[in-house]
Amino acid sequence: MNNEILINVTPQETRVAIMQQGVAQELHIERGGNRGMVGNIYFGVVKRVLPGMQSAFIDIGQERSAFLHVADIWEERHNGESGKPIEKILSEGQALMVQVIKDPIGTKGARLSTQISIAGRLLVFLPQESHIGVSQRIENEASRDMLRDRLQQLMPQEHRGGYIIRTMAETATDNEFLADVDYLSRLWTRLQEQTRSIAAPAPLYHELNISLRVLRDFVGEDTSRILVDSRETYLSMLNFARDYISGVEARLHHYAGDRPLFDLYAVEAEIERALSRRVDLKSGGYLIIDQTEALTTVDVNTGGFTGGRNFDDTIFKTNLEAAQVIARQLRLRNLGGIIICDFIDMDNPEHRSAVFEEFKKALARDHTRISVNDFSPLGLIEMTRKRTRESLAHVLCEPCPTCQGRGEVKTAQSVCYEILREIVREARQFSAREYRILASQQVIDLFLDEESQSLAQTSDFIGKPVSLQVETAYTQEQYDVILM
Repeated sequence: MNNEILINVTPQETRVAIMQQGVAQELHIERGGNRGMVGNIYFGVVKRVLPGMQSAFIDIGQERSAFLHVADIWEERHNGESGKPIEKILSEGQALMVQVIKDPIGTKGARLSTQISIAGRLLVFLPQESHIGVSQRIENEASRDMLRDRLQQLMPQEHRGGYIIRTMAETATDNEFLADVDYLSRLWTRLQEQTRSIAAPAPLYHELNISLRVLRDFVGEDTSRILVDSRETYLSMLNFARDYISGVEARLHHYAGDRPLFDLYAVEAEIERALSRRVDLKSGGYLIIDQTEALTTVDVNTGGFTGGRNFDDTIFKTNLEAAQVIARQLRLRNLGGIIICDFIDMDNPEHRSAVFEEFKKALARDHTRISVNDFSPLGLIEMTRKRTRESLAHVLCEPCPTCQGRGEVKTAQSVCYEILREIVREARQFSAREYRILASQQVIDLFLDEESQSLAQTSDFIGKPVSLQVETAYTQEQYDVILM
């Protein structure tokens, strides 16, 4: 057991770091005023049906309406009428129970499904289904069949609903199975009763907060301990563990040291590195990670690494290390959607195959659903990683007010020429006694030095004096031309 879970709690936010061999592998951040919505269940109202998009907007009582596609309507997919259009299923003003399957991202509202699933410790309850499935992470076919048979034998005869058996159920006792079944069925009954007594839109069920979800979703046999730096949160987790998760209490510890928990384990430094474009490799190579609206690109470079026996060997070793680091960075930064990985070109087919297998092996540790393709004819690996919440950069950062998110600013010289064109434009429309330029220190300095002749030529051309004034609050691209 070499995994540790660190939980840092402040009144404003809770941060969770999943550590493996002393290195952060995953980061989860939940802020009090901005908790994730995935898993929440609402009693919503259909506000608008869009036949052209085969979707509908649902009011769930939030600031923005949520989005429901016809493919996510359970009735449509399971009642034998798969060709039925959405306008025949939903109507404006209709109330229905929905669950959030994707958080609002950017300007998009939450995505919904009418197929409800409620997660317990060992099982995921699917009240509208009838089959019993097993987590794909349990790969042994004999174990899968045994778990399925056990649950079928334990369930009461009159019980209805389907289940997915989670990974941690492999070592569960019969009593733990029954306790999970009882808890989930009681919860579902309560939700159904609420829809008969409340008016839509209204919340029905909120997913557990992040500290309790850690116990339910992330703690496994390989977790050696969980450190929490808040006594109140520690006690809450301890009580939850006693009620629902046996065998975890001994691994749950309250950290009361003077040094901040995330500083002690160098997680703060790891967060800063996870916000950088460049990721250095131990071999001397490096990655460049660029996140855009449409996709994320990862470029692998050898940098100063010359440790191989020959050039091909150097490239191969750099790519092997990069495969591990890329997989970790995807988890750490929570990058989702389309991802393009540009490894260094390899002529040897065996090297390409080995790097791809190493990459798939590293990605297998991810809890998020991933689809990855082998090297394309252009030498790229194309993959998708399911996006259910904002990336780390979107949670912690915002577009730069200076460059407006471009990552670049106009040079001071470009701004100078732009100002001179603006002066000529203004002089043709208005007659002023004098023109005054308000700009940043860098731009004014350039006008006083290298571009002083250009300024003089413009002044002669319009036949009016031009004065300069430094505005310390202006960014390099900001300026004003004042008509005096």
